[in-house]
Amino acid sequence: MMKFEKRPLSFCSVLCTCFFLLGVSQAQQSQPAGQGQPAAPPRRGFVDAPNTLPYDLLLTHGHVIDAKNHVDKVTDVAIKDGLIARVGDNLNSKDAAKTIDVTGYYVTPGLIDLHMHVYATPGEKNSYAGDNSIWPDGFTFRNGVTTGVDAGSSGWRNFPDFKEHVIDRSETRVLAMLNIVGAGMRPNGIEQNLDDMDGAATGQMALKYPGVIVGVKSAHFTGPEWKPYDEAVKAGNIADIPVMIDYGSRRIERPLYDLLATHLRKGDIYTHAFSGHRGEQDSTTLKASAAMLIGRKRGIYFDAGTGGGSFAWSVAIPLLQNGFPPDSLSTDLHIDSMNSGTKDMLNVADKFLAMGQSLQTVIQEVTWNPAQEIRQPQLGNLSVGSPADVAVLSEEQGKFGFADMYNTKLMGDTKLICQLTVRSGKIVYDLNGISMDMWNEPASSDPKLSPHWTTFRLRSFGTARPPVQAPATKK
Repeated sequence: MMKFEKRPLSFCSVLCTCFFLLGVSQAQQSQPAGQGQPAAPPRRGFVDAPNTLPYDLLLTHGHVIDAKNHVDKVTDVAIKDGLIARVGDNLNSKDAAKTIDVTGYYVTPGLIDLHMHVYATPGEKNSYAGDNSIWPDGFTFRNGVTTGVDAGSSGWRNFPDFKEHVIDRSETRVLAMLNIVGAGMRPNGIEQNLDDMDGAATGQMALKYPGVIVGVKSAHFTGPEWKPYDEAVKAGNIADIPVMIDYGSRRIERPLYDLLATHLRKGDIYTHAFSGHRGEQDSTTLKASAAMLIGRKRGIYFDAGTGGGSFAWSVAIPLLQNGFPPDSLSTDLHIDSMNSGTKDMLNVADKFLAMGQSLQTVIQEVTWNPAQEIRQPQLGNLSVGSPADVAVLSEEQGKFGFADMYNTKLMGDTKLICQLTVRSGKIVYDLNGISMDMWNEPASSDPKLSPHWTTFRLRSFGTARPPVQAPATKK
């Protein structure tokens, strides 16, 4: 048997162990009960020094747009302990560990992408529970998105794997809609397997993860049967969560009108609303079809879900011009849509600005509206006590082309750029360094307090270094 030599612990090793245990304790305390994932992104710094000031982070002089609270003006937003502490005029910068002047920018709740595919694993080709999905953090924060909803990549059989390998390891708040197919959104006929569409098992799995599993998804079904949709509604009733439908192939045996008039419930969600593939548009008038009108009358939500093949200018423009806007905007982001017409959440928002929607309406469609659709009213707003998820956006003017699934474009004059993203009270993205000091100037805030307001490492030594002098040029 191998013997191990016992050595006395040094003072440094004891001290390091104490700091490690303190950090673990703080991380455990930050986990809200029943949510199944950390409230805040992992810190990349050292153990926090206490912040006795009223605020951790203060954003001043930005134009705040908060649909829930009917705020649309220049004002300040204060954050403390991962929550919105106050929204009001002329808040005192001395009350905050860090103050950022966001004059000229829009300050909104963190955006919610209602339809993504982020069950990224290397295990299966041509699968949304595999190679077709994208890792969320690479696409979310740089677009002001702090919450992404995976729309049916996993089912009740493989959701625990999805949770372990993506949800629990992402800095983005990742929520999920369970696929009604137990094996999830996978190829080779798996999505078409009627025998694996189990509303009871799906509903029971959803009950185990309230606030993480926020819906049920049926997608891509090509058969004539109603079973996928009825089983999805059964699961939704068990767990008291909404159902989202990607209606798959158009079939005369199950017309869109019947789906929206009788099978779905008030509060369910129809995605890909502007595809035109399944009868969304009246072929004569080019307006919204009778099916879409009866669905809206019954209280069904309509989501854009532009994706790689689910958005056409020839559908969207006439529907919007004739009074049928979306309730929410989403990307349906995956490897086929990330570089084609959809690209990212702000590009989708830009399209609807180009079609004539106001900035205030578009912001509502990517914040407060989707929060209500998934019944998570703590999200998508800047109410005091809500999670401090914030996007700081600039509006660039110019000539921009926006594409649809048919490789045609609409020109627009406005493009939104994400300058700063705050997730659970901490900066996770800063495009142009608006939260940062110049390298050769003294620190504007106490570096010891930086873990309270940023995930980035701050200079923690001395004052500014003097500028480096270039060597003299030889004559």
